Amino acid sequence: MKKIFIKIARLLGYEIIDQNNFTSPTLNKELNENLSIINKKSIVLPLGEVKIIKKVKSVLVILRMNTEVQIWDQNKKRLFEQPKVEYSIRSLNSLIKSTKFCKSKYPKIKFKIIVIDDSSKDKNLIKIKKLSKDNNIDIVKLNHNKYISIIKKQKTKETFSNLASLLQSFEMGKTEDSDLLFFVEDDYLHFESMMEEMIATYERIASQLERDIFMCPSDYPYLYTNNKKTNILIGSKRHWQTIDRTLCTFLTSKELLKKYWKNFYQTCLDRHDPFEKYLNKMYKNEICISPLKSLSLHLTNVNSDYGLAPFIDYKKLWKENKL
Repeated sequence: MKKIFIKIARLLGYEIIDQNNFTSPTLNKELNENLSIINKKSIVLPLGEVKIIKKVKSVLVILRMNTEVQIWDQNKKRLFEQPKVEYSIRSLNSLIKSTKFCKSKYPKIKFKIIVIDDSSKDKNLIKIKKLSKDNNIDIVKLNHNKYISIIKKQKTKETFSNLASLLQSFEMGKTEDSDLLFFVEDDYLHFESMMEEMIATYERIASQLERDIFMCPSDYPYLYTNNKKTNILIGSKRHWQTIDRTLCTFLTSKELLKKYWKNFYQTCLDRHDPFEKYLNKMYKNEICISPLKSLSLHLTNVNSDYGLAPFIDYKKLWKENKL
């Protein structure tokens, strides 16, 4: 009778929980295993199942890289005080590792990584090209000339280049065919589980809300410098909080990029105050979330409000991503 009941439950799309044996007979899994099925259902004990209607089948990752400039708008040194190329290479390496880990879990999801390189010296470019070639990553040079007549004249060439690379990444996201777009700066280190958790959480929360969302992989210090109210949501394997500000590293859908193209475009036309002024305006109408605790580490100066996420073993993550 038990076997028949299990078969009927499977046919009807239900899952059975045996709390005595701590198993799910319909899933053939222990309850401490991942019970979710990508593109189909998200299961979190004891909250139950969410049917996935926002399915992710392809992800485009665009990494903006400058291996020469330390911190483009500040005269400060980053944590560990290494040459900028060290941060860029480790950032790319951590992104590769996270993507590979996600592929091992979700082999049917298609990934593409593109690096937009801003004038790297030959010795640095050789390192980037080797790492990219070994992992089938496209490298595209930043086309400065294309944006001279579009972007307002800036005080420094570094500021212009930053705006130009951002606009080139947004334009690339607009033309490439992918469900999700992950815009990334090259001074972030990512945990191996980052990509898997971002995608699984995107499917769960976007399906619950029945709308596309924005996601930031880092838990920034500035989120805790005031008593602004937030909402806490359950993701795939951790809590997430709603936020109303991000930097320029975030994940979203192709549909939201098209819907708010004017905001994306205006962000790149001048050095606004704050820099992400027009991006932040989108979050007044759309849901944006960040993880608790962080999935990525922004390697800025140790005192920066926009930098180091709390409760992270910074040194361990730094060492793990050395080539």
